[in-house]
Amino acid sequence: MLPSLGYGILVITFLVTLYSVAIAIYGQAEKDGAMIESARRAMLITLPLITIASAILIYLLINDRYEVEYVWSVTNRTMPIYLKITAWWGGQPGSLLFWSWLLSAFTSAVTLRKWDRDRELLPWVLVVTGTTLAFFIALNVFYENPFKLIPAGVPIPLDGRGLNPLLRHPGMIIHPPAQYLGFVSVTIPYAFAIAALITGRTDDRWTRITRKWTLWAWLFLTLGLVLGMRWAYDVLGWGGYWGWDPVEIAALLPWLTLTAFLHSVMIQEKRNMLKQWNMILIILSFALVIFGTFLTRSGVLSSVHAFAESEIGPLFFLFIGFTFIVSFSLLIKRWPDLKSKIEMKSMLSREALFLLNNLLFLSILVISFWGVIFPLLSELFTGSKVTVGPPFYERATGPVWGALILLMGIAPLAAWGRSTVKTIGRAIWKPALAALLFPIFALTTGITNWIALIGFTLIGLVITVTVREFWIGANARSKNKRLNENLFTALLHLIKRNRRKYGGYIVHISMVLIGIGILGIELFQTDTQQHLGIGEEINLAGYTLRYDRLDQFRHEDGRLITRGEMALSKDGKYIETLAPRFDLYPDGQPMTIPAVRSTLVDDVYVILVNWEGITRESTPFKVYHNPLVKWVWIGSYLFVIGILIGVWKDEESKEV
Repeated sequence: MLPSLGYGILVITFLVTLYSVAIAIYGQAEKDGAMIESARRAMLITLPLITIASAILIYLLINDRYEVEYVWSVTNRTMPIYLKITAWWGGQPGSLLFWSWLLSAFTSAVTLRKWDRDRELLPWVLVVTGTTLAFFIALNVFYENPFKLIPAGVPIPLDGRGLNPLLRHPGMIIHPPAQYLGFVSVTIPYAFAIAALITGRTDDRWTRITRKWTLWAWLFLTLGLVLGMRWAYDVLGWGGYWGWDPVEIAALLPWLTLTAFLHSVMIQEKRNMLKQWNMILIILSFALVIFGTFLTRSGVLSSVHAFAESEIGPLFFLFIGFTFIVSFSLLIKRWPDLKSKIEMKSMLSREALFLLNNLLFLSILVISFWGVIFPLLSELFTGSKVTVGPPFYERATGPVWGALILLMGIAPLAAWGRSTVKTIGRAIWKPALAALLFPIFALTTGITNWIALIGFTLIGLVITVTVREFWIGANARSKNKRLNENLFTALLHLIKRNRRKYGGYIVHISMVLIGIGILGIELFQTDTQQHLGIGEEINLAGYTLRYDRLDQFRHEDGRLITRGEMALSKDGKYIETLAPRFDLYPDGQPMTIPAVRSTLVDDVYVILVNWEGITRESTPFKVYHNPLVKWVWIGSYLFVIGILIGVWKDEESKEV
């Protein structure tokens, strides 16, 4: 009964969504406000409908209703309730339903805003979001039904297969919703951009309306990437956090275009320039979101992140093609109207440097996109798949990231409209001198790698220039006798009055802190693997790890847990005991759980290798020494704080 009810509600939601799209188009064609209002209300109905369907699925998951194929495939009786709930997005049918629920929620929120100034955009925003929502609901209704019953005549299983152990980590419980929130929220600025193209609105109104939506999308895309990195570091047991996996890259691509958009849209708002370029960026962002979803669900890629092969892959490909053709057809039609009458007068102006920043982000996009699709093209045309590994990406993108960091240090010193080498030089020489302290300090610690020294110099430049910007603003306020503020209070009020600007500066600092961690682990990571008997030791990077104990036991959920203990010391002084684990689930699925001792200076990362045949006399351990990697996580936390500051409305903002 319940599975049939859930599926029936999905069918009704699909029909209601189609009605909203059709009646919005008809209402606009007939200039009938009542019809458009009917379309808006129909769209609002989709949220409670999908919520009810989702609640039914969650009830089935919690109550072990194994007559439903999806419930059987992602849960079992030993899983705690919170994992059964998160199994909602743990498999393909459920994740598509979760996507539809989020998109319906976002669309409903948008339709509830005041449309007095933007009534002509409303029907087309409904059409774009409704078409996208209808596509995802259709995937559930016709192909990936989360309420599908086990065929008649087949005995109902007594227990389920259970969620993949790799997905039971807290990071993977939070990571998919964050990633989906980022992906889905890109739909909103895209819908407004297309509505602006259809209606011929060539001003910056659509960018101002969607500013916060874009920032929220960027925040959740960032959270998705960071949580995925943390999951990889904690669970996959290879000592790293980013392996240039194709699905990782698929999540990175829209982040790159959206980051470029957030920079270039400021030029449109301040200088009335780059309207055409901003339309391209937001269209690309939406297309890359759908492309990334296609890669994870089509089965064309081999990845730990990807779902199994599915027949919905070609449908995603068709949807990408449809949206791409329609979007760029509209853009070409409005291209002359979007052309700016203002020209850049200086290659060193802030708008010119922002445009260069955009081109660098797009360079990384092209490199990454090519690396993802080249194996597919190779297999298509030659019959053999060529693997593109991390060395390709690192060598190709490394210099571009360096150039971006350099721009982060120079751009804040450039003026809008016109700047010269002399004016920038006069502003940069003091921060540049201060930045030299960073590589000098690195040299005193024994670092002589020239790439690292250049990297630390660039990082130092960004930090000193950014601190200078905060100091100039706060110092000016503190010296204003009318305001009567001390330096700290002046700094807080400075940020409060222009959260967007100073939130952006905090993001810049966070990026270079992440850069410190990347330089550390990429250039100076060392590792060793040895078989040890009880009492034997491994020495690595000045640390000593003594193998003390091995335990093997059954957990109450049936897991076979193999747990080793190693005493970590340095210079003869005991630090702590590390206990790496290897869990083997009853269905044969393994999960490596590393033991990590983390400080601001380095991580000591230990895993048990090859659990089969482990004995106390011969236990294989692999140990990684990861210098500075903790700064990746510190920078990531600060990144989120910077975005949150930027999202909040500052005192200088205007209502939209």
